[in-house]
Amino acid sequence: MRSSHARALIRPLALAAAMTGIPLVTAVPAVAGGVVVGGFPIDVSQAPWTVALASRDRFGGTRAGQFCGGVAIARSLVLTAAHCLTEDALGAPPSRVRDLRIIAGRTDLLSGEGREIAVRDVRIDPSYEATTNSGDFAFVTLAGELPQSAVVAMAPADDPAYTPGTEAFVSGWGDTTGGGDYARRLRAARVHVLPDDSCARAYPGGPEGTYRAATMLCAGEVAGGPDGCQGDSGGPLVAGGRLIGLVSWGSGCGRPGRPGVYARVSEVAQALQSTPGATEGP
Repeated sequence: MRSSHARALIRPLALAAAMTGIPLVTAVPAVAGGVVVGGFPIDVSQAPWTVALASRDRFGGTRAGQFCGGVAIARSLVLTAAHCLTEDALGAPPSRVRDLRIIAGRTDLLSGEGREIAVRDVRIDPSYEATTNSGDFAFVTLAGELPQSAVVAMAPADDPAYTPGTEAFVSGWGDTTGGGDYARRLRAARVHVLPDDSCARAYPGGPEGTYRAATMLCAGEVAGGPDGCQGDSGGPLVAGGRLIGLVSWGSGCGRPGRPGVYARVSEVAQALQSTPGATEGP
């Protein structure tokens, strides 16, 4: 997917932009996680739940400030990767990033279509472990509402969408080659959910990371190929019309024997179902 563990270039980029006042350009503005290596262009209407996290103040205007992906799980609630919104990633707490927003309903980041909605609140899941990327979730409450048609349902733990071999769909604006070629237009890739034992063999521990089946799932192709990459972190992995994962981490992008690792959504779905009103608007 990207580098082992989460994409880690956001903070120096943000600090450089803040210090120099120069917009970030070329391949570097999108960093925390990215798609789609081996993917294909789509219109946002084909994956309307896919949103971009953006801050022009921190990441420049070259790609509308996009730095991560996210997914609408309620009209005013977006789910993304926790590592996208840490102080280490942003160079400041999210509450101090004055223009932090989501971009929804937009295929081309530089077009005028869709909406940009300010972020009202950010909550990183308390179970998140930065050293392992376990529990890599954050909840973004919006200052406005999205249409209900832009919301995707989360798959519970017993959903067959998690079955190995299931075809899934990952979307985002990240690196398309693994070499820093960031997309301006939304792209997607078809991947397959892989068995937990295959993922554990790919990431048994050490410098390339440790796979934890309770909080993670992996998807891709055993021989390598389509995958998420830098700039896609927090973006959706959808199977059968239901959200099963968020782009989280991996070793490289599309490498044989190194599938992409996603935060497993079933844990979040269970927690939200047990909290009345958790997914309702403000």
